[in-house]
Amino acid sequence: MSNSTAAASTPGLHPAGSRVVYAGDDDGLRRLVSRRLARLGHAVLPAESGDHALELIADDARVDVVVLDHAMPGKDGLATLAEIRLRPNPPPVIFVTGQEDPRLAVAALKAGAVDCVVKDVAGQFIVLVDAAIRAAVDRERLRRAKEEIEREVRLARDRAERLAEERSLLMREMNHRVANSLQLVAAMLHLQASGSEDEGVRAALGEARGRVFAVGQIHTRLYNSDDVQSVDMVEYLNALVDELQRSADAAGEGSARARSGIAITLDAEPLELSPDQGVAVGVIVTELVINALKHAFPAGSGAIAVSLRRDGSSLEITVADDGVGYGDEPSAGPAGRRGLGSSIIQAMLAKLGGSLERAESWPGTRVAIRFAVAGFPALQPA
Repeated sequence: MSNSTAAASTPGLHPAGSRVVYAGDDDGLRRLVSRRLARLGHAVLPAESGDHALELIADDARVDVVVLDHAMPGKDGLATLAEIRLRPNPPPVIFVTGQEDPRLAVAALKAGAVDCVVKDVAGQFIVLVDAAIRAAVDRERLRRAKEEIEREVRLARDRAERLAEERSLLMREMNHRVANSLQLVAAMLHLQASGSEDEGVRAALGEARGRVFAVGQIHTRLYNSDDVQSVDMVEYLNALVDELQRSADAAGEGSARARSGIAITLDAEPLELSPDQGVAVGVIVTELVINALKHAFPAGSGAIAVSLRRDGSSLEITVADDGVGYGDEPSAGPAGRRGLGSSIIQAMLAKLGGSLERAESWPGTRVAIRFAVAGFPALQPA
């Protein structure tokens, strides 16, 4: 890229070339340098001292490069360089000296000069100054472009973080409202069941309440969690099993088929699933436990064990009881009937892409649901 192109595309660079302050104590040399640099395309502002150079820089925000002669009245080149470097966003400085002393050049570079040129009496050094100016302008252009890119990246990152935070807050608020609404529905179902004298109606409403609770608990967990993308299955299933236990105990009070002697337990590995996956698992567990409560314990006592664990490349959910088993009628026991519960289980299985298996040799009833881990990118250890 030519110097003129770089200057035209970079804010702060003079469109006709570089805007240069040249500071030196020799009036004749200042005139010579100014004329030669002007012919090379630069706009030169001559300064007779370090203080004069500082004034020009302060008055003209378009200065691109400062060329400082070390020998000047008052502040020498090094002192002037030090003050320039203290300014906010200072222009690059090229140090010029007539002394062939490498220690002076090193001192200038350490103080922040971008280049150091040794001048000669014939003025041949002006070509080197021109090359140093162009190189300094190119470096400044690249620096500014880099800073602009970094600024845009920071702004984009900040915007993304704000959007993610707002989305998380909105999701939590949505889950809060959904959870409250479902709790209200569950409470209404409970009130309606309590007001009915028909045991069949009470049982049906209790089952509906359990299904509503299974879905509502997912939203409660998401509202109370900082992560709205996943559900801790141990906490979720613990709450679900506790509610099913309370419902079983409450349904047995004053009933001819008391269930207060039925214990429901949970054994679950620490796992996280997406909300949709968690709902499907929770609804399946609810239906299988409800079916076991309905069919497995005619005597009113027994145990139901719920488990969730990995099995190789699959996830396995099991609900097992020590009740009467299937017997001679295949409809007896969990998932045996072809009613609403069975339809709900099949719908959730289709959502999970899973399969159902009943253990015929189990002393009671054992139903296992399996689905491939590979189909669930959100599945991970909790």
